[in-house]
Amino acid sequence: MSRPETAFRGRIGTTVADSEPWWPENDASSNHRPNVVTVVLDDTGWSDLGCYGSEIATPTIDKLAAGGLRYTNFHVTPLCSPTRASLLTGRNHHRVGMRFLADTDTGFPNARGRIDADVPTLPQLLRDQGYGTYLAGKWHLAPLHEITPAGPFHNWPLGKGFDRFYGFLGGCTDQYAPELFQDNAPIEPPAGDGYHLSGDLVDQAIRFVTDHVAFRTDQPFYLHLAFGATHAPFQAPREYVDKYVETFAKGWDRTRADRFARQLELGLVPPGSELSERAPGVPAWDDLDDDHRELFTHLQAAFAGFLEHTDTQLGVFVAALERLGLLDDTIIVVCADNGASREGGPQGAVNVAAPYNGLARSVTTELSELDRLAGPDGPAFYPEGWANAGNTPFQLYKQYVDLGGVRSSLVVHWPRGVTNRGEVRRQFVHVVDLAPTLLELAGGTENAEFDGASIAPTFDDTGDGRDTQYWEMLGHRAIWHRGWKAVTCHEPGVPFESDSWRLYDTTSDFSECRDVADQEPGVLADLQELWWREAKANDVLPLDDRRLKDLLRFRPPLGIAARRSLRLHAGQSHLATTSTLCGLDRSMRVRAPLTEVADGVVLASGGSYGGYVLYVKSDVLTFEYHFLDWRGTARSPQLPPGEAEVGFDVDRRDDRSARLRLVVSGQTVDEIELPVAATLLSFWGLDVGHDPVSQVSTAYDGPFPLPSGALSYVAIDFLEEHSAAAVADAIEATE
Repeated sequence: MSRPETAFRGRIGTTVADSEPWWPENDASSNHRPNVVTVVLDDTGWSDLGCYGSEIATPTIDKLAAGGLRYTNFHVTPLCSPTRASLLTGRNHHRVGMRFLADTDTGFPNARGRIDADVPTLPQLLRDQGYGTYLAGKWHLAPLHEITPAGPFHNWPLGKGFDRFYGFLGGCTDQYAPELFQDNAPIEPPAGDGYHLSGDLVDQAIRFVTDHVAFRTDQPFYLHLAFGATHAPFQAPREYVDKYVETFAKGWDRTRADRFARQLELGLVPPGSELSERAPGVPAWDDLDDDHRELFTHLQAAFAGFLEHTDTQLGVFVAALERLGLLDDTIIVVCADNGASREGGPQGAVNVAAPYNGLARSVTTELSELDRLAGPDGPAFYPEGWANAGNTPFQLYKQYVDLGGVRSSLVVHWPRGVTNRGEVRRQFVHVVDLAPTLLELAGGTENAEFDGASIAPTFDDTGDGRDTQYWEMLGHRAIWHRGWKAVTCHEPGVPFESDSWRLYDTTSDFSECRDVADQEPGVLADLQELWWREAKANDVLPLDDRRLKDLLRFRPPLGIAARRSLRLHAGQSHLATTSTLCGLDRSMRVRAPLTEVADGVVLASGGSYGGYVLYVKSDVLTFEYHFLDWRGTARSPQLPPGEAEVGFDVDRRDDRSARLRLVVSGQTVDEIELPVAATLLSFWGLDVGHDPVSQVSTAYDGPFPLPSGALSYVAIDFLEEHSAAAVADAIEATE
């Protein structure tokens, strides 16, 4: 039976002898379609790139900008999942079911934690045009309860139009021991000294492209390269970090002033613009004591080194395109998903396990660990004062609809299609405009439904950009219309009609520093009315002013996260931290029948800077717990040969401490006190029968697997519900 799209044009007879074969012709037009590469940075502020005024060296992106275009009026949403959904669909994020994050489903159509099934994505649309489609990097568009070794996979990258995928599925990951997935399966990261996720992603991106051009020579490709950088944890080789300590000893106030001056000099910021006031709650740098200044300087150096290292890896990829003769006819788009993040809090940390579990450590303790900074055991985060500097010259941060949350850098490089190279474009552009632009340039169909529109006319500065765009995030609201912008920061629990709105004339107030609401009440009223019209048209309602933490506490009874018991088996795939089942945040009972007492790991969760492990060595059963600077160990007497049931019990208290009892064949053989039974131990989840990547204990080398057949299974019974607040705290911190 013939298919309509490949209708057979030969002749079918009774035998081959009286039949005529036929083969479809290659689509020669594919040779004239550009390749497409979208590069997305994570939590990178508008001013953090060198070509946007930064001290941080980003020569690769700067060179792309010099050979292409820089946009100064490009906007995103204030969180990563909504921006990524809009980029890949060309539609406003509420309309496709991604109101805030892909971590939970609130029960309303605008917040299902995934892209609606009936919405085509850019990779699907480009694949229909004959493109090969590839993703290397971050996804964060599948609900947490669907991230298991067995899926379901319909919201994973291959289910949304990508031919191949290599990367991670959650909001962030460790750069030295990432929780990686290839296509629809978890894999271990490549072993060896010198490994870093950014370099690995680029290696895989190059492999995707070289395989494509070798075997699909008549067809173009689309590559989505989504780095984990510069989302915390900040991790990079130390030589990238140390060079910035002296640079940023000047502090965040001087950094903001210096960047603003360079932005004016570069023509990115119009003359007469103002630098916004330091963000509320951020102290003046000169008011800090010497210890705080030293710590904060090093934490910003970690961020800067992380960003430069990422730019270096991107340079390797661009060089590969040039070597393959592809650079001239490849559209490269570089942007960030939202503004710089304040989620490091007032102090930041050398080890994010502390703030990610809601714990504060002394500056003295933090300074004592600077030798670990940005390494495998020093996953860092900067304080919010540096995020304020990253968003220069704008107000506020990620999660807010002020410019600090929604203004992003945008670089477009396409030698064959951009002739006015090195120029700046000032048209109002939104992330929903990227998909229609790229599809149009790829020769796509005109009947695709988008909320955005092609910005290709702006390449030669003839296009006008958008007329209108709304925002909503966690109750914060804003709307831009033909140069006027109205914005409000909403306080949870306050009636929406009581919100205080500000008004800016963005044609004369680039950084939105001068509120003219009192002078132009009619304009403000019109914009508020327009916001409600846009809200109804884009499925923003119902308005929901619960804080992000509250929304994450509201976890529906779906998938593995709702399980009260697990039976795990040796040889099964890794269980990711996104399962929310890998910590010690609730009382639990763990039992593992051994068919023989043999050396090896029974169960391991976490890695070298935080985790727990149950193992047998020299016929002694041992439980080790490592969290921040605390280590605890429980050991059994020597086990007799033969079968044994081993395990442990955790009795967690309301103050987050716990008593752990080590159990052999039903008898408690040792016990220890855990000062903090943490929710998020590290960015590496749980493994059965071995400890494969970043070992929890120093008592053994490598994965230390149990012999085949020695372990029957591991049964985990959770004796109480999750502490919703603790889980929400951990997820919120990592988003």
